[in-house]
Amino acid sequence: MIPVRGYEGRRVAVLGLGRSGLSAARALRAGGAEPVCWDDNASARDKADAEGFQCVDLTRQGAFDGVACLIVSPGIPHLYPAPNRVIEAAWAAGVPVDNDIGLFFRSLGGRDWDSFDVLPRVVAVTGSNGKSTTSALIHHVLAETGREAQLAGNIGRGVLDIDPPGDGAVVVLELSSYQTDLARALTPDVAVFTNLSPDHLDRHGGMGGYFAAKRRLFAEGGPDRCVIGVDEVEGRYLANQMAEGPGDDRVIDITVERKLTGPGWHVFARKGFLSEYRKGRQVGSIDLRGVAGLPGAHNHQNACCAYAVCRTLGLAPREIEQGFQTFGGLPHRSQLVGEKDGVRFVNDSKATNVDSAAKALMAFDKIRWICGGLEKEGGLSGLLEASASVVKAYVIGREAANFALQLQGVEAEVCGDMGTAVARAAAEAEPGEVVLLAPAAASFDQYDSFEKRGEHFMEEVAKLL
Repeated sequence: MIPVRGYEGRRVAVLGLGRSGLSAARALRAGGAEPVCWDDNASARDKADAEGFQCVDLTRQGAFDGVACLIVSPGIPHLYPAPNRVIEAAWAAGVPVDNDIGLFFRSLGGRDWDSFDVLPRVVAVTGSNGKSTTSALIHHVLAETGREAQLAGNIGRGVLDIDPPGDGAVVVLELSSYQTDLARALTPDVAVFTNLSPDHLDRHGGMGGYFAAKRRLFAEGGPDRCVIGVDEVEGRYLANQMAEGPGDDRVIDITVERKLTGPGWHVFARKGFLSEYRKGRQVGSIDLRGVAGLPGAHNHQNACCAYAVCRTLGLAPREIEQGFQTFGGLPHRSQLVGEKDGVRFVNDSKATNVDSAAKALMAFDKIRWICGGLEKEGGLSGLLEASASVVKAYVIGREAANFALQLQGVEAEVCGDMGTAVARAAAEAEPGEVVLLAPAAASFDQYDSFEKRGEHFMEEVAKLL
């Protein structure tokens, strides 16, 4: 645990008692603060009460009297589409609002760091797609080389639940826009921006607000090194903002669309080969085509980001390549579930938006595509260019018929539920084809999470295998 510093003997309110909220309350208590907790869900309050935390209704008049700060869980809106009433009450009382990420960065260092030969470093990864795989891949490569490393944030453990890092250790954080948007302290040593595509637009008031939330990771703390995907205009803007000139190697440009050989530091992947260029000369390369845990161009972008971070941390290309080869991938992200009669079944339930689903479609040939769910803003037009490899779509979700109508040029069958979709796709699939779950939609019309949706897919496939 990372005890929270700066609030010794003071009352700190915690709103939302899920994983990050309870973790923050524990870390506040460990640091000498007095947490007062609230969640609209009675069972969440009961869980906090069982751990000895005081639950106080933060919606009542005067609830913020004597409170030093309000810590908000990432799932609670603080501005768009409308502020939570507790957050508005904190504003009115002049109480600062923060989250567990802000607490982590202000509390990480300790007196024991004075005796370290090499100070611990924090790598923070954000972006629309690929940030989980990139974070896990960095952590895996570091662990394979014997470096002390911990993985936390939006993946793995809560940021305040990790162990205090030791001499030369690395903490790898995956940070969503919900987490970067509100944190009052963001000071990573290395910051990573994978890419940007429309997502969570209602939460951020549009694309500009969404990008602004991601950009805070770079603008607020001034990281020592920035790894930035430049395949979108926002990434190119961000790279320009962070660099002092063409040869500034504090910024590493990442792309899977073209060759980058100009001044500065670049890592790119083309036709399955990763290349590293510095000052116009190639200094490293990896053949990614045989790396089973990183299929497709979208995973090659993740590999480029992870490679750049590991090079920044002092690893040699050969060490990184060896780590890539043993990376097994993450559940629900291009996850090979099994194979029968020459047909592969792949679970990419994490493809919850159009861009991530399009990248999944481009990673395979001859696809029996299971898609559908709670459609996000912007429609499905971005999928049409990537759907050339789709033999047929099998649509699930409560609005499956409307979803299917938007798949222009793709043969689509309305299945409604996962069991029917898997059975129909498997029955019609031929050797050499892939049955791919890549929903291009949120799961909440039928499932509690994308994980539950992916698990259901795997259960249905298991029946066939």
